[in-house]
Amino acid sequence: MGDKMFDAAVIVLGLFVFLIVAYPLYFVIIASVSDSTLVATGKVTIFPKGFSLFGYNEIMGDSRVWTGYKNTILYTTLGTLVNLVFTLPAAYVLSRKEFRARRVLMLLFVITMFFSGGLIPTYLLMKGLHMTNTMWVFIFPFCVNVYNLIITRTFFESSIPKELYEAAAIDGCSHFGFFMKVALPLSKAVISVIGLYYLVAHWNDFFTALIYVRSNTLQPLQIVLRDILLSNQVFSGGAGAGGAAGGYAQKYADQIKYGVIIVSTLPILFVYPFIQKYFEQGVMIGSVKG
Repeated sequence: MGDKMFDAAVIVLGLFVFLIVAYPLYFVIIASVSDSTLVATGKVTIFPKGFSLFGYNEIMGDSRVWTGYKNTILYTTLGTLVNLVFTLPAAYVLSRKEFRARRVLMLLFVITMFFSGGLIPTYLLMKGLHMTNTMWVFIFPFCVNVYNLIITRTFFESSIPKELYEAAAIDGCSHFGFFMKVALPLSKAVISVIGLYYLVAHWNDFFTALIYVRSNTLQPLQIVLRDILLSNQVFSGGAGAGGAAGGYAQKYADQIKYGVIIVSTLPILFVYPFIQKYFEQGVMIGSVKG
């Protein structure tokens, strides 16, 4: 009886936490297709009211959005692949105890977590490398995140037995062969986790475009949606202090505001279910051990 009551309490608590986390996203969805006046007065809580797709029609009808989607998908895909190509071998090398310089190199990596060159020197460096106003500024700079590197290195140290390498070495396997044929196939969990971290970071990145890119054809989705949002805020703010024009402007500007949130968030949410089974395992195995 006690176990059943405990299970029931856990289920109720889990549902409560789920509602707290999920309701804000659900509210944004129903608010994006509801009359903004009803939303502002608190009359939209569970179901949409005054249904309208005007905001989505305005967003999707803008050709810049499709260009932004194309650019963001390209930057996210290539950027994540480059991140993994640099992070995984570096983490493997730093996990090998026979590599004498690993502690010094790890210290240098960690220092970069606390100190950086600053915005202006970084911009001058990108300009000197001829990466400003090109797609490569989204992909190659900052291609290793030290936090992800530490997680991956710890995973290799704690989850790949040294006896496994010794057995492979007896058969003539080199470190490169062991990394490619043994370590990587056994590391799907941590690869999925850090791949997701990198993917989300690239998808949400707008600061890089804001600083280094001027061409409209290279702008990612986040910058395009930001421009749409700002232009509609100006539209609603400049429509007058009141009256029909002001009400019309505010109504549809708010719909576009909520629509922008959905358009920028929903695609990346579809990625989570495919790697959810690896997520907890990868984080826990790759965590720092006491």
